[in-house]
Amino acid sequence: MASNPPAPEAPFKPSDTFAYGAPGADEGPFEEWNPTAESVRPVRGRHRVAKQRGGGLARSSTVLGVGVIAAVGAGGMASAQTGKPPVSISMPDLPNVGSLISDEETPKGSSTPLSDIGMVTADAEEGATADAGEALRARIMAQVEQQQGQAQSKAQAAALAAAEKEAAEAAVKAEQEAKEKAEAAKKKAEEEAAKKAEAERLAELAKQYALPTSSYTITSTFGQAGAYWSSGYHTGLDFAAPTGTLIKAVHTGTITSAGWDGSYGYKTVLTLEDGTEVWYAHQSSINVSVGQKVNTGDVIGRVGATGNVTGAHLHLEVHPAGTSGGVDPAAWLAGKGLSI
Repeated sequence: MASNPPAPEAPFKPSDTFAYGAPGADEGPFEEWNPTAESVRPVRGRHRVAKQRGGGLARSSTVLGVGVIAAVGAGGMASAQTGKPPVSISMPDLPNVGSLISDEETPKGSSTPLSDIGMVTADAEEGATADAGEALRARIMAQVEQQQGQAQSKAQAAALAAAEKEAAEAAVKAEQEAKEKAEAAKKKAEEEAAKKAEAERLAELAKQYALPTSSYTITSTFGQAGAYWSSGYHTGLDFAAPTGTLIKAVHTGTITSAGWDGSYGYKTVLTLEDGTEVWYAHQSSINVSVGQKVNTGDVIGRVGATGNVTGAHLHLEVHPAGTSGGVDPAAWLAGKGLSI
């Protein structure tokens, strides 16, 4: 079996002088030796490592150490720059020293330079962290938008409910106002219709009733207090008129009394169909007799000043059927469509 020839020794130049602290003749200085294809043959067979002289192995080990330190330093710098804990570095399988200087053999292991391993790993972690942060941010923003949408929908629903409630209340109020207006209009119409009907009734009654005399002046009213009347107040209505003025029947009826009656002087009583008695007092003369039927406007006597009087006038009293006292003749005549 053939063996590989030993590697040539590195040339050196011995020093002619010696000084304290200077390197000895066997320590250098040495010239840098770069292996070439002529100086180093490929390792074949059982790959025995040739013995190197003059510190060649030490120099190769130094180069390897520097590379490792550079890779570790680069990884540390990448970790320091990213602010993350250091990343563990996987060292590739290194061949023997002889293969490091071989031109034909390539070391097996990672093709990524040692100085880039830490930086690549840090960048990958930083990218993953950035992606996770972006995903978290997107999730938070989505939740915020969802909450804002829910709040907006709730506010819109509340506003819609309030508007509907207000509209309903307004509709109820409008309906109530319309109802009240309709009722008021109906009531007003009914009142106007009643007034119109009453006016028509009074107009018909006015055709059936007449004032007791004409060319008169009202001198005393019903209920007026005074010493002139034995009861202490006036019980009728006084129409002052010249003596001899005609006295007429206010309505159709029957003469139930005619003659002298003390303080009333000459008095005539006309009883109407409903039983109401109309008294005519202080007459100067009587033109009817008891039991006589008269119609509205018929002459029954003349104005005078007989009885307890201070001047010529007609004293008129109205006594509805079933009552003990009289009523206001002015109101009674107004109820028949007559105004004095």
